[in-house]
Amino acid sequence: MSSYPRVATFKTVESFRAHLAKLGLKIQCEDTIETAPGSPLAAPMTVDGFRVGNRFTIHPMEGWDGETDGRPSELVRRRWRNFGRSGAKWIWGGEAMAVLPDSRANPNQLIISEETQDGLAKLLDELLETHRIEVGSTDDLLVGFQLTHSGRFSKPFRKDKPEPKILYRHQVLDRKFGLGDDYPVLTDDDIRRIIDRFIAAGKIAEECGAMFVDVKHCHGYLGHEFLSSHTRPGPYGGSFENRTRFLREVVQGIRSSTKKIKIAVRMSAFDLIPFHPDASRREGTKLGPGIPDQFSGAYRYGFGVDADDPTDYDLSETEQFVTLLQELGIRMLNVSGGSPYYNPHIQRPALFPPSDGYQPPEDPLVGCARQIEVAAAIKKRFPGMTVVGTAYSYLQEYLPHVAQWAVRTGRTDSVGLGRVVLSYPTLPRDVLVSGSLETKRVCRTFSDCTTGPRNGMISGCFPLDPYYRKLPEAAELKQVKAEFR
Repeated sequence: MSSYPRVATFKTVESFRAHLAKLGLKIQCEDTIETAPGSPLAAPMTVDGFRVGNRFTIHPMEGWDGETDGRPSELVRRRWRNFGRSGAKWIWGGEAMAVLPDSRANPNQLIISEETQDGLAKLLDELLETHRIEVGSTDDLLVGFQLTHSGRFSKPFRKDKPEPKILYRHQVLDRKFGLGDDYPVLTDDDIRRIIDRFIAAGKIAEECGAMFVDVKHCHGYLGHEFLSSHTRPGPYGGSFENRTRFLREVVQGIRSSTKKIKIAVRMSAFDLIPFHPDASRREGTKLGPGIPDQFSGAYRYGFGVDADDPTDYDLSETEQFVTLLQELGIRMLNVSGGSPYYNPHIQRPALFPPSDGYQPPEDPLVGCARQIEVAAAIKKRFPGMTVVGTAYSYLQEYLPHVAQWAVRTGRTDSVGLGRVVLSYPTLPRDVLVSGSLETKRVCRTFSDCTTGPRNGMISGCFPLDPYYRKLPEAAELKQVKAEFR
């Protein structure tokens, strides 16, 4: 078990602030939680011409629990109703929607298609109606759909059978996930067909009532892999122009086939080399601390990574990419980092690792600070871009204290919430209305919401959500965790 102190052990702002200082982190923690209307988190803002009512955003939160035909299930509808009642005024996509059946990350992922359109429209209507009843007007609520192709991490038809769709040979990930030298690479014609489906999905999203679409470029999925396809020949690899051709063609196609839908991008602004557990240092657990994977030569398989030292990031191409977004008229940017599949401590800081992960190699607060600092650097460099920040869940009781500081000082425009919404969907409302949290509902990053799907189950907060705690998967999950911890 990790020796890093749990956030819950810090009983006062002063003690938590002292720990941040001890770690040498630049993030600050304000003394109290402020309520609306005075809180910086309650301030409205204009996002690409639309007035958004506050500074909370709900990240896409997939549950591996849709119907196998790509339509929403009752579990999906329950989660979207929770998004609606959260009190956040920006819902970034609800969850990832695959543009093709064989591009799903799991057999229960939503598909956005002509066949599923009615179900997705009703799902959005249910979110809006819940918000209207429990929170108030939806006139200042911005909701969109996230469009995705899972690429290298496609597992569309069986939970135990990956069917990767890759853009290039990756020295580390091919080895890590057992892809032989003869494993096929997507052709240029394959890519053009995928682009056509992204464009069709944008039109469907508009017809469903979505106000924007996110063309997903994060977490190792296909859009993200395009950005790192330095070694791919042809029009979709090599130069920066070629590696961003996918985005430019999707944006042009959506704009030409829709009337007014806006376009956004969630991106992994930086990446680091994949990590794996150190088998020689297990420290009472089957999972050792994370250490970088081995590679040879310059690391030419990442985006926003230092090719000479891939344990560190380099934002030079990231800034070039954000410049392109501005040139394309895209003003909504959700900043994330890394991938949950190969360096989860970078993407999703947690004290307790998922079953396919490793013990944290650093205090998870370091990971929070890294993402907050990267978002701040992008916001400073591109003040006209509306930036949503990430990696706030691990801050736990002190999430609002740090979030207030980040928004007040202009380091981010909006604070994105992910895992914490599964255990505590009404956190934004409680912060803004009462200035307090129900600490028993705060996410403790037990990683059950990841370990479940990694073992063929649905995702949800089994420890803290009574609904999930009563499901048969809860007992099964306990057994799985006992085997690797």
